[in-house]
Amino acid sequence: MAGLLQESSATYGLMLRVIPRRTRYIAVDLGDKRTGIAMADGETFLVSPVGVLEVPITHNAGKDLSEAICNQVLESVSSREQLELIIGLPLIQDKVEGPRAKIVRTFMNKVIALLKEHYPTLNVHYQDETLSSAQADWSMARSGLTYGAKKAKRDSLAAAVILQDFLSNQTRGTQELLGDGHDVPTAEH
Repeated sequence: MAGLLQESSATYGLMLRVIPRRTRYIAVDLGDKRTGIAMADGETFLVSPVGVLEVPITHNAGKDLSEAICNQVLESVSSREQLELIIGLPLIQDKVEGPRAKIVRTFMNKVIALLKEHYPTLNVHYQDETLSSAQADWSMARSGLTYGAKKAKRDSLAAAVILQDFLSNQTRGTQELLGDGHDVPTAEH
């Protein structure tokens, strides 16, 4: 486990002990026009929507959105904390990766490379995002919010659903492996 060393004096001399790093979970729901961000800490596992980045994925060849995601993470997570990045992965029927999942993986690999400069012990997880936007819509259905207000919150709430699903699966020990793509069938197979 990654941690910081702390000096401690004992009867028999100097001892070093590892202080565990605080863990932060950040979820990303990547979209063509808007990207939702949510966060939780490793102690309470309380999930909170952080915000929506309204930067099109195609703008400036994706560079602007990559930088916006990294800046949001840097604002939310100290370099002394352990970052766990959860990426919503759009799967199609029978939990198969289709063309959209490939776009998400390719784009997020650029973001991951940027984040590793600041968080060398970064861990990356992919979570099935099926119905996350629908669940966000259902949660706002009787909120009294206007259409515009719901639209503004939808993507960050969808990221929160993705993160909550990931954390629930972790605590149940049922997290499916969606890591490097070799364990999830693709539409080409």
